[in-house]
Amino acid sequence: MSVQKTIYVDGVWRDAEAGGTRDILDPADAGVLATVAEGGRADTDAAIEAARRAFDAGAWPNTPVAERAALLRRVADLLQRDREEIALLESRDTGKTLEEGRVDVDDVTAAFRYFADLVMNESGGRVVDAGSADVHSVVVHEPVGVCAMITPWNYPLLQASWKIAPALAAGNTLVVKPSEVTPLSTVRLVELLAEAGLPAGVANIVTGAGDPVGARLAEHPAVDLVSFTGGLASGVKVAQAAAPTVKKVALELGGKNPNVVFADACATDEGFDTAVDQALNAAFIHSGQVCSAGSRLIVEESVRDRFVAELARRAARIRLGRGTEKGVECGPLVSQQQLDKTEMYVASALTEGASLRCGGERPEPNETRPAGGYFYCPTVLDNCHRGMRVVREETFGPILTVETFRTEEEAVELANDTEYGLAGAVFSSDTARARRVAARLRHGTVWINDYHPYLPQAEWGGFGRSGVGRELGRAGLEEYRETKHVYENLRPAPVRWFAG
Repeated sequence: MSVQKTIYVDGVWRDAEAGGTRDILDPADAGVLATVAEGGRADTDAAIEAARRAFDAGAWPNTPVAERAALLRRVADLLQRDREEIALLESRDTGKTLEEGRVDVDDVTAAFRYFADLVMNESGGRVVDAGSADVHSVVVHEPVGVCAMITPWNYPLLQASWKIAPALAAGNTLVVKPSEVTPLSTVRLVELLAEAGLPAGVANIVTGAGDPVGARLAEHPAVDLVSFTGGLASGVKVAQAAAPTVKKVALELGGKNPNVVFADACATDEGFDTAVDQALNAAFIHSGQVCSAGSRLIVEESVRDRFVAELARRAARIRLGRGTEKGVECGPLVSQQQLDKTEMYVASALTEGASLRCGGERPEPNETRPAGGYFYCPTVLDNCHRGMRVVREETFGPILTVETFRTEEEAVELANDTEYGLAGAVFSSDTARARRVAARLRHGTVWINDYHPYLPQAEWGGFGRSGVGRELGRAGLEEYRETKHVYENLRPAPVRWFAG
């Protein structure tokens, strides 16, 4: 298999300067999907320098807003033109189902169109009343500069778009480093940016490992902002590396997300079915490899036995297989490392006293599940408590833990007892109670009687160790801007502060 040129610097696709390569594996069978360039420090420096030149001396930062918005809309159109191809690429690279891949492409398209519309509908700045007719005072927004973007392996295309679209809308230049495990769709997105007419040097990509590529992006003095999505430990390293140059930092570091189900939500057959279905959706979409996964089910004690029994019955029937196969509902984990980690957490939970209700093992291979694939059965662990590792740490696998509560106060206490604070949900037929509990949850997104939907116009991010900053919405655009106050004296005259 030939090496794919996946490093793009100043408008040119190229191999790694040191000649390094990496095989990208299909998680469904561990076969080689592609061989890509493995960039290093020299490639990263070259990409940063190209972005720096494009910002300091290029036209993009001063390109009229209408032209920037038009380019983003062209990218959105190209994404839809190539929807099936990109969805298939994302499915094969990450292991997710083809339908999930299609949804991702549509969500990415929506993000590009949203930020195009957002910048087009803005005014030319906020006029500030200085209290004098002789003063014109205005607050304006300018691009930050060179933006470094480090994205995760679970939603490579989506997470790249959440950063790239607002950065370009604001007039920045950028270098993106996708996960070394799943870089292919981000490479394709950069190809579409070039096809849409983005000037050379504005968007650059370096494929390679977190160290040295990600580390160099975070520490480089010519980078003005670093935006990172990934694990807590890596996010801390990014923040530490960025600190000496006092660059802007945005971090989205995952979550340990509670799904609180009150008994009244299950009072009818339809309500019960909905709550169980949503609990499955919360925990097992993309094999649980979702930062906002509802991996902590917190259910009222009076309905716990019935609820968990039905949940386990349905989880055991989830159809596992290669994501591109028809009828498959859940694909493999992304890598052997993630599979090993999942097995470790399940073993730890059982040692600490959890009860296995379903799953807890690798499935038998079949036509849609090759023997070499990283498959793991959806797992429900009952009788869990807050002291367990599997309850406290982000597992990022198809593992659902069950805790119970008796009172509303206890439900809130359990839901907030986490160092993370990304997302959570409340299921209740009592609207007042649902809204009351939602208001008390210390999480960046709270769903009521639903799980997982998000809107490009609504901010996304977390409390606590789930990170700093926000993506999407107006705040997502502001991350990529600096605010400047311009004060103009219309009738300048001597001040006479000093006698002279």
